[in-house]
This record gives sequence, C-alpha cells and structure tokens, in this order.
Amino acid sequence: MNHPTRTLAAFLADLHYEALPERVVSRCEELCLDWLGSALAGKSQPPIPLFERYAQRMGPTGGASESLTDRRLTSPHFAALVNAAASHVVEQDDLHNSSVLHPGTVVFPATLAAAQELGASGRELIVAAVAGYEAGVRIGEFLGRSHYATFHTTGTVGTLAAAVAVGKLLGFDEDRFVHVLGSAGTQAAGLWEFLRDGAHSKQLHTAKAAADGLLAAYLTEEGLTGAQRILDGKQGMAAGMSQDTDPGYLTDCLGERWALEETSFKFHASCRHTHPAADALLALMQAHDLSHRDIEHVTARVHQAAIDVLGPVTRPTSIHQAKFSMGTVLGLIAVHGQAGLDEFQRRALEDEQVITFKERVSMQLDPEVDAAYPKKWLGRVAVTTRDGQTFSQAIDDPKGDPGNTLSRDELEDKFRRLAAFSGGASPTEARQLIDWAWQLREQPRIVPLLQARENTRENKGADA
Repeated sequence: MNHPTRTLAAFLADLHYEALPERVVSRCEELCLDWLGSALAGKSQPPIPLFERYAQRMGPTGGASESLTDRRLTSPHFAALVNAAASHVVEQDDLHNSSVLHPGTVVFPATLAAAQELGASGRELIVAAVAGYEAGVRIGEFLGRSHYATFHTTGTVGTLAAAVAVGKLLGFDEDRFVHVLGSAGTQAAGLWEFLRDGAHSKQLHTAKAAADGLLAAYLTEEGLTGAQRILDGKQGMAAGMSQDTDPGYLTDCLGERWALEETSFKFHASCRHTHPAADALLALMQAHDLSHRDIEHVTARVHQAAIDVLGPVTRPTSIHQAKFSMGTVLGLIAVHGQAGLDEFQRRALEDEQVITFKERVSMQLDPEVDAAYPKKWLGRVAVTTRDGQTFSQAIDDPKGDPGNTLSRDELEDKFRRLAAFSGGASPTEARQLIDWAWQLREQPRIVPLLQARENTRENKGADA
C-alpha cells in the first residue's frame, strides 16, 4: 500500500501543463511577477551584498543562471542562493495562510536558476513552480502549528518545495520524487531565535532552502538516494519537528484543490502577522474619522503565532526588525496611512510620532482569531480614544488574501514600486519584465532576464 509520501510523489510525477486550469496558470504568472519584484527590491539591502560577495568568491565567474541583484551570470546553485535571499528581505513576498509558508521566495529562485541552465520553456517553468507550491503547502500543513512555533517553515519546508520544483524540471518519476524529498528533508532547517537579535538569519533560511533544494534535485538526478519516509518516518521530520502532524494534508484533494490559488500577495511591507490588524486599524480610523492624535491605545487581538513571532521584538533597532513590531506597523498605519517600503525606510525608526504611537499598542490573544488561524488570518482591533470613546473593527480578509486579492493592475503597480525601490530595474526594464511575466507560458526558452549587463561590461573592461 502506498504511504502518503508516495501518493504525493506519484501526483507530482504525473503533473503536466495540460492538466492545469487556466486560472492556475494565470495565478502562477502573477506570483512569478510578484516574486521577481521582491527579488529586485532586495538589491543593496542588508544583508544581500554579503550573499553576492560569497557567490562571487565561491562560485564560477560565469554560467547560464542569473543573480538578479548584481546581474551576474553564475551557476544555478549560487543564483538560487542570492535570489532567494534577496526576495525575502523587504517582506513583500507571497504567503500561503494555512501552511504559514512563503512559497514564492524559495520555489521561484530555484526554478528560475535551473530553468535557465536547462533551457526550459515557460510552460515547463510554470509546471515546476506549481509542483513546488503544491508539495510545499501540503507539507507545511502536515507539520502543523507546533512546527511553526520553533521553526521558520519557509526555511524548513521551503527546502522540500524547491527540491520538488527543480525535480519537476528534471523530469523525475515517482521514485525520484520520493528520493529528492528525503534528501531535501534531511537538510531542512531554520529557527526563529534570530528575531530576538534582529539577526540576518531569515535571509539565510530562504537562501539555503532554495540552494539546498536545488542541490538535492541535481544529486538525485545523478543517483543519490534519500529516506523513503522523511516526512512521517519514526526519525523523520514529523518526529523531530512537530507535535500535531496530520498526514491527510499530504494528499488533500490532489489535482482538485490548487494550493497555488490560495496563496496571498503581501500588501504591507511587513511581517504577514501584522497585516490583519493593520487593515482593521486603517478601516476603523477611516470609519470614525480618527487621527493618530485622537487615539490613546490600540489593542490588536491576534492569534498565538502572532504573539510568538512579533512578541520578541519590543525595541526594533533595524528596519527589518521594525517589520516584526506590531507597534511600529500600526504606528505607520495610524500616522501615515500605509506601511510600505518608503515608510519603513524613512520613518519606522526615526519618526517620533510613529515611535510614540508604537508605545500605545499592545497585542492580546483572541480565542476566535486563534481558532480560525492558520486557515484564516482575522483582523481584530479595539481602540480607546483620548476622550474616552471605544471602537472596534473586524477584518476577515486582509488585503492580498484570495478573498480580497490584488488585481493585475495593482500587481503591476506593486512591481514597479519594488523594482524602483533599490534601483533593481529601470522603468523601461520594469515594463519589459511585466510583459515577460504576462507572457510566461509563451516563452520558448527561459534566458537571463536582465542580460547580466553589469557582468558584460566588466568582462569587456577586463578584455580591453
């Protein structure tokens, strides 16, 4: 009898482009563009130059795969490493609610790097990305809430999602998908302790997940074997990383329920756990015509995971750490009406009004919100005004969720802002990349997107 891992592997092996509904293909193109914008926005942002220098020092001087932030050509391994780190730094990459996984930031770097090296088509890239999302989301759901309490799911499960995506590009059969899951799972890592120090580990998690997933896939192609039951075996991931696993998630409605469709776009440039409360506070202030000066205190009623992840950040000392401060995020919303890239860059740590408002924010566990999580991320806030009035606001579908998604026009606008934020792409290049993404299924071959121009100029200078 097949066990759940084998059933999932058989589905992945049989998946083909013609089986994908049109809406899934379109959604994949949208998620690809959204990821690409996040990667470009990471240019020059700490700690991305460190990853670039590491890749330059340890990797080849050329190759078929593109490191987007420094426009260098390198091997698939180092391109995946840099691009995955870059796309997770500004906190604008996608999230799947019930798995608490950021699939795009691990799946697309590995898939793009391998597709460029293999000369794959756009349709092949789409099928590979879908496979990565489907496997990653189900494995994240399987590992449950207890896993996320200690482990950064995007670092752990992301390794398996990336491995599956690259394995699909390499044409794996059922047996090889079982092996690649084993080899990826034994490398899976990523702990939340970095939050207390504002350390750079979050970007290391995604970099390693994408690169190690790719490593597992390429070695599996060569014949490397992996554990057959890495997920639910006696000494597998469930045994060591969770207390509430449910194997039913691994095979839940395969081919009928498309996890990729359930993935949310991030509207605010902050940790996703802050978004429901941010939307609720903004709606409340607009409904009651309140200024930040009118507000004495805000209570964000949240699920336990929000307290676990955001609670350690009491005095943010970096912009990235501020993105994990509920007080800072709600301060930006209250004072400036939004918590975008520019607001964090210029105001999160320096604006006295935001800093003062932050101290008037608290979090409180709400049983209703906690019971709905992680399938639904509910926004609930209660506000007390300086003149003694009390107001409350509820948001059931934060901006960017599938029930309140971003249109293609909104995604284009977001992409342009992301591409311009750190000078990752010019306006002309941004338009070309948008067109490329909307026509991804028609691309005959995936090639470097920015033609590695800086690398080309350096090579010409060296030859002169």
